[in-house]
Amino acid sequence: MKRRLFNLVKSMRTADLPLPILYCKAVRIGYQTLSSAMTFFTQALVYTPAFKGRCNRVGKQFLLYTGTPFVSGPLNIEIGHNCRISGQTTFSASSHYPEPLLFIGNNVGIGWQVTIAVSSRVIIEDNVRIAGGCNLFGYSGHPIDANARARGMPDTLNQTGEIHLKKDAWLGSNVIVKSGVTIGKGAVIAAGSVVTKDIPDYVIAAGNPAKVIKDISGDQKEVQDA
Repeated sequence: MKRRLFNLVKSMRTADLPLPILYCKAVRIGYQTLSSAMTFFTQALVYTPAFKGRCNRVGKQFLLYTGTPFVSGPLNIEIGHNCRISGQTTFSASSHYPEPLLFIGNNVGIGWQVTIAVSSRVIIEDNVRIAGGCNLFGYSGHPIDANARARGMPDTLNQTGEIHLKKDAWLGSNVIVKSGVTIGKGAVIAAGSVVTKDIPDYVIAAGNPAKVIKDISGDQKEVQDA
């Protein structure tokens, strides 16, 4: 009896009703319309105001999409004009510094699942692009010493440092930037790279650790002269 009941429920779960294709398309359109409307109003009336209320300053034409960032610690956040930030992001602050600052310039794009851990400051200048999955680690969160780590002690000051992304820099997907690093103007960091040292202006860097593989300063001059 139990077996028959199980088979009946299983067959009902996989039943393929002979519905007309026009009906299926109409349901799909209705679903997409309702889902889009709910997403729009939730984003506009809940997620975006909630994030703006956590920031010190947010410029004009700000676009926050798919949720609201997770923000932890005493972090000061300043955002310029015309910025686009995924709601699936994490911004955190170190406890070592009294007023850690995340400064985001104008026309900056920050993609899905980006983590920015701020020690004293993370500076992101105008026109920077940060692709999905990137991690900017201004602090490590745990000490190097195993015994201290086991006792739950925080990281030490020498494990922290500022991060500075200069104007027009572009980080590809899943790039990791370590503390104390400056990435130069117009520099491009290839996907999956780990940046442990400063990167000069107008180069492409790649690898672990990231190294300069190409100078693109000539390309920039051609664009500027065009």
